[in-house]
Amino acid sequence: MYWIIIGVIILILIFWFAGTYNRLVKLNVRVDNGWSQVDVQLKKRFDLIPNLVETVKGYATHEKGTLEEVVKWRAAAGSAKNPQELMDANNQLSHAIVNLFATAEQYPDLKANQNFLSLQKQLEDIESKIAISRQFYNDTVMRYNEFTVQFPSNLIASIFHFHARPYYEVSDEEREAPQVKF
Repeated sequence: MYWIIIGVIILILIFWFAGTYNRLVKLNVRVDNGWSQVDVQLKKRFDLIPNLVETVKGYATHEKGTLEEVVKWRAAAGSAKNPQELMDANNQLSHAIVNLFATAEQYPDLKANQNFLSLQKQLEDIESKIAISRQFYNDTVMRYNEFTVQFPSNLIASIFHFHARPYYEVSDEEREAPQVKF
């Protein structure tokens, strides 16, 4: 009789252990997928930026510093070695793009240029998609991180080295309103 009870308890523990491990794996894969969605949108933005910079360059030749900032942070994002570096570089890139558009406000011919307007619209659409992708990623990270620290799933998480994942956070510079000077 005791052997049956012990066997049932062991069987319940095995099923719980396997279920918890599988849920951790599933959540971890979802976090990776969420990051991939952000990465896809960032790639679209990276591809669009050189065209935008070239268009602005033709009109705003003395705004070299603003253009160099965009190019610099695009390169930094492209050479990032981990998600945290990529997040940081993209936060800086977002800030540089806002400054680029603020600079463009000073050039009426540029603001009326169809190519610039088209690129601006495309970039706005991509920025919107990036925001949605970031939200999805952060929601997925939240669920994963909660599960890795809750008892008793934290025991399985620590055994198999499931660690908390970073959120995609907005930099302090992105929180500030851009300065438009005429």
